[in-house]
Amino acid sequence: MNSAFSTLDWAIFGAYFLVLTLTSVILSQAKIKSTRDYFVGGNAVPMFAVAISVLATSQSAATFLGGPEYSYGKDLTFLGFYFSAFLAVIFVAKVLIPRFYAIKAVTVYELLEIRYGESAKKQAGMMFLVGRLFASGARLYIGALAISMILFLDISAGHVAISITILMLGALAYAYFGGVKSVIFSDIIQAVTYIGAGVAVLVYLYITIDSDFSTVVSTLQMDNKLRLLDWSMSGGFSVWALLGGWLLLNIAAYGLDQDMTQRALSCKDSRSAQKALMMSIYITIPVAILFLAIGLLLYLFYQHPELSNLSTEVVQKFEGEKITIFMYYILHEMPEGMRGLVTVGAVAAALSSSNSVLGAMSSVAIQDLYRPWREKQGITEEMHFVKAGRTAVLLFAIALSAMAMLSYYWQRYTELPLLSFALGVMAFAYTGLLGVFGAAIFTKRGSATTVPLALLAGFMTVLLLQPYILGIVLGFKLGFAWQILGGTVVAFGVMMLGKEDSKV
Repeated sequence: MNSAFSTLDWAIFGAYFLVLTLTSVILSQAKIKSTRDYFVGGNAVPMFAVAISVLATSQSAATFLGGPEYSYGKDLTFLGFYFSAFLAVIFVAKVLIPRFYAIKAVTVYELLEIRYGESAKKQAGMMFLVGRLFASGARLYIGALAISMILFLDISAGHVAISITILMLGALAYAYFGGVKSVIFSDIIQAVTYIGAGVAVLVYLYITIDSDFSTVVSTLQMDNKLRLLDWSMSGGFSVWALLGGWLLLNIAAYGLDQDMTQRALSCKDSRSAQKALMMSIYITIPVAILFLAIGLLLYLFYQHPELSNLSTEVVQKFEGEKITIFMYYILHEMPEGMRGLVTVGAVAAALSSSNSVLGAMSSVAIQDLYRPWREKQGITEEMHFVKAGRTAVLLFAIALSAMAMLSYYWQRYTELPLLSFALGVMAFAYTGLLGVFGAAIFTKRGSATTVPLALLAGFMTVLLLQPYILGIVLGFKLGFAWQILGGTVVAFGVMMLGKEDSKV
């Protein structure tokens, strides 16, 4: 394994954080006069900036390291997930975005208030907050684990805690003072950083493989690594799964999850938001190809020693923890300078998802839960709610950090799959939201009574279909895409039990 950071690595790392510090100070100077300014940038954020921010929000340290892992171990069928996302974005842009702008929404769950009453908005908001706490806390843990491995060459509790703190302070620097506009512009820095790091790794890897382009392609073709479509019924990223559960998951991620949709709600109008979402997916697909290509070159590097002149056994373990092939490469092969650059890329990927979630959770907590309660008490001053929003950002930063540390200890001292549960729990929440929004938009069925039942039914259906429950009871596993589809159908069915809503 390579030694710890060199002077050059630390210089790159320090320069990156200097840029973060300076830009956070500059971006925090924006005048915030209302919650609309704080949570949706006063609907004055440029379309291109929103597009880049949506791209950055959709990435994380898990995808930064996980994309190469998939193509290394399998093929390119994961790319289908992003074409599924492309279809989902078209749906969100055409169907959901105009409805959100028609009601001047700050959060996506305000649409349910108009359809089913204030309680529906609050219940959907609570579902989002609980799901995001688990999912984003677990993502924060994965990002911190990667940074601890690279910076400190260990994953001790103290060093993981320091890595969590680095990420959370970086996120707070933007989210606390400047609100979503500051976060969106910071996302441009993060996106350029981790995409740049990815390009540098791809070029370096290609140079170190002693072969020409045609040999690289023919070797990959011979090993069936360039397969794009899977027509089987096995689940995974098969064509049928991509047009079923994965499509639903992407619709929820881009249109019903405040974490992602908050950016689209910060544009000046519906048309700008639609363009921003479409542009974001146009950029996301090449970025996905970039990281899958890194995985393919890592496959050639380690599995074809005749091309890399490397003869070593690859053991993807670090202090007993399973690591991705990209992380293994960073730890064992990265030269001086490149290591610092890739670390900065991993930090940027983790930061782009961490700072966005703070603003999203704060907006839902204040606009959907706290504000209605305080307004009933006669408190309507905008700056009161802006201050409350900043307090919420701090509290959620603490809560997410605590969840990240809980994931660390749970992963080490128990056999229960908390991490896989935490990472997937937002998808559990999506099924209920999909059922409720589907009924609200496409039918006249459903009521204030069926909304909480549908949210719970969707969540419980996916939970019961998990391998550690269904697999044990019935002895077979159902693919995650089919779990999403099943949960959504059940939640929608529960909504259909409600009487026609006279508010429509």
